Amino acid sequence: MGQATKEAIASEEPVPQVGPTGFRGFLAKFTVLKGAQRELWLTFLIKFLIYTAYSVTNKTMVLWLSKDLGFSDQAAGALVGWVWAPAMTVFTLLAGSLTDAIGLRRTFFLGVAICTIARSVMVVTTIPSLALACGVLPLAVGEALGTPVLLAATRRYSTTAQRSISFSIIYMIMNVGYIAAGWIFDYVRQLNLHVSLLGFEPTSYQQLFMVSLAFEIVLFPVIYFLRRGAETTNGGKVIEQSSRNRRAAGSFWTGIWKTVQQSAIDAAHLFRRLIGQSGFYRLLVFFLFIGFLKAIFLQMDYVFPKFGIRELGVNAPVGKLSAINAIVIIFLVPIVGALTQKFAAYRMVVIGGVICTAGVFIMALPTEWFVSAANGVFGQWLGHAYLGLHGSIQPYYIMTALYLIVFSVGEAFYSPRVYEYAAAIAPPGQEASYGSLAYLPFLVGKLLVGTGGWLLAAFCPEHGPRHSGIMWLIFALAASIAPIGLIVFRSYIRVPEAGRRDL
Repeated sequence: MGQATKEAIASEEPVPQVGPTGFRGFLAKFTVLKGAQRELWLTFLIKFLIYTAYSVTNKTMVLWLSKDLGFSDQAAGALVGWVWAPAMTVFTLLAGSLTDAIGLRRTFFLGVAICTIARSVMVVTTIPSLALACGVLPLAVGEALGTPVLLAATRRYSTTAQRSISFSIIYMIMNVGYIAAGWIFDYVRQLNLHVSLLGFEPTSYQQLFMVSLAFEIVLFPVIYFLRRGAETTNGGKVIEQSSRNRRAAGSFWTGIWKTVQQSAIDAAHLFRRLIGQSGFYRLLVFFLFIGFLKAIFLQMDYVFPKFGIRELGVNAPVGKLSAINAIVIIFLVPIVGALTQKFAAYRMVVIGGVICTAGVFIMALPTEWFVSAANGVFGQWLGHAYLGLHGSIQPYYIMTALYLIVFSVGEAFYSPRVYEYAAAIAPPGQEASYGSLAYLPFLVGKLLVGTGGWLLAAFCPEHGPRHSGIMWLIFALAASIAPIGLIVFRSYIRVPEAGRRDL
């Protein structure tokens, strides 16, 4: 694998080319996929299926833990924020090396097989210990195997000319998957089906897991059509490395065990190498602050569904509401990226953080302020045309929509630039090592959002008086830590970025 990678990199040396400009040049960015091999299109389909199944599960998890397994808000939040989500992050860090050891196709099959078994357990059992040990934790492993494999597959199955647009499409498909999951989440709950399968009567949340299980099963034939060892050359041809796969077949489990050992050794070496560099500590502080913004993003799956159902009603379309974020991001990220590429990444992260924080404060405002907006043109369109509601529109619908639109604008500014900043401040030759730390903000965010259950229980309980505005004020103040910290500690954290002036 190492030699093959070196050869691939060597063949990707930039070659000056004169291409079409203007509108023809814009169209050429897409028509370059005309000759793409089937593996690349299958990767796009796999991405959609995996992320739709994952997002449906993510939105359902805390509700299932509370309603079906009997966990309190606090326990459900802690299990999701401190066990399920961090475990996925940790296993994701190991998955890249595992893919190198056993190959893309095998890793795909392994991850989907684990997810299929885990989701099957979560569908049929209401025994907490069994559901957690044989469902939730294995699912974290299976889901983690998909993320780096999809990125590696996109790179391997595309030519140099196709690579940029391929990764853009992968990003777009991820958000399309989130949108589809939001609609599925609402539709299945609103159906409120009461079915009996040989005496088994699945709840609405188990039915949602059944939908995600169906997506998982569809993945098997899709992955089957990936050719073994296929790799696209810059000429567009597919080469098959069958000899490498025959060798790998004889040492499948040995390869996995050796990979785990080697990953641990590599992680230790990486930490020892980085710990003596001042840039490493600056990046850690930077990522710590970004974690507060990621926590607000993550709460849309782990806190917002319960909030929405309790404040807006059992059948409230909270999935369609949360999908506003993905819709805005799909259209806005390329535009913002093109308009701000001359500006330093650090500055864009600060600006994006300020905008994101401002959006969260909308949810902390008095609902009475938005009654007129709910009765106005925007409120009627949002409630009746987009969300499919009947009757009067509750102000929280307007507040949530405005919050998500503003937050998405900020996310479009800061999120892509976080990874760019990590690469920009890395010492020469250590870009990959610094880039591998880019998972830390999500890990910090997941640990922070684990406290969401306590906030729900205190300010937005299932029964009793609610003071949801206070809960959102706490979220907004937590989000404020990011831009304030980045500004206050700017002189320590920020370093000159290669190729950019201080703009």
